[in-house]
Amino acid sequence: MSNIIAITNQKGGVGKTTTSVNLAASLSAVKRSVLLIDIDPQANATTGVGVDKHNQELTLSRVLLGEGDVREILVEIEGNAKFHVLPSSPEMTVAEIQLMDMAEREFRLKKVLEPIRDDYEYILIDCPPSLNMLTVNALVAADEVIIPMQCEYYALEGLSALLETISSIQESANPKLELKGLLRTMFDPRSNLSRDVSNQLNHHFADKLYNTSIPRNIRLAEAPSHGMPVLKYDKNSRGTLAYLAFAAEMLRKDSAASHHASH
Repeated sequence: MSNIIAITNQKGGVGKTTTSVNLAASLSAVKRSVLLIDIDPQANATTGVGVDKHNQELTLSRVLLGEGDVREILVEIEGNAKFHVLPSSPEMTVAEIQLMDMAEREFRLKKVLEPIRDDYEYILIDCPPSLNMLTVNALVAADEVIIPMQCEYYALEGLSALLETISSIQESANPKLELKGLLRTMFDPRSNLSRDVSNQLNHHFADKLYNTSIPRNIRLAEAPSHGMPVLKYDKNSRGTLAYLAFAAEMLRKDSAASHHASH
């Protein structure tokens, strides 16, 4: 049974795509079967794994609108960490507008994933940096949400809006949606502000805040322009080690939770 995780924050530039791409690579490096879904019209996760967003005959936007089969658009990312991606393209903006007129518009992604959901242990959805119909589709399809956060002044304000959205989706369309965890990204332990915000997060979300934090790292920033996860670009960089540690922490928590649930 797969675990579908939406990686979201309506604030841009917080490391959402970086987390989606590098968590996918890190999980597949430890032999988990992974599907990465790019539902953002900017298609940064698509290009960040080396897929040309302008050159796909059929992309997720078409499939969401009911044209074509989801299996036809799966792209395999090769390497020591193999995983599949459902690519996005700039067409996704048009799809979002067309979705507004469709019946059951917030359930389109959930329906698209039904035939393939059990082919993977983890399905990660990289969401747009806004709470639009595409993000709603991701949250309706997901079991859990990971929120990447920069520890800066406005981070907590944005977080409360996002938590309200999650609870309204729990009430209206997806009662089993849960907050999986908060991940501190671009974290600088030397900065007083980072430490203050980090302490506040720890105070309010102790059980949901991952111990692993992702540092600012030049290799992490460079990897997408080479079309590869940082694990492939520089396997010994601090960014690589941080995402591998994050994947390991997440797997430990998941296995403890499933052990707990089965007893």
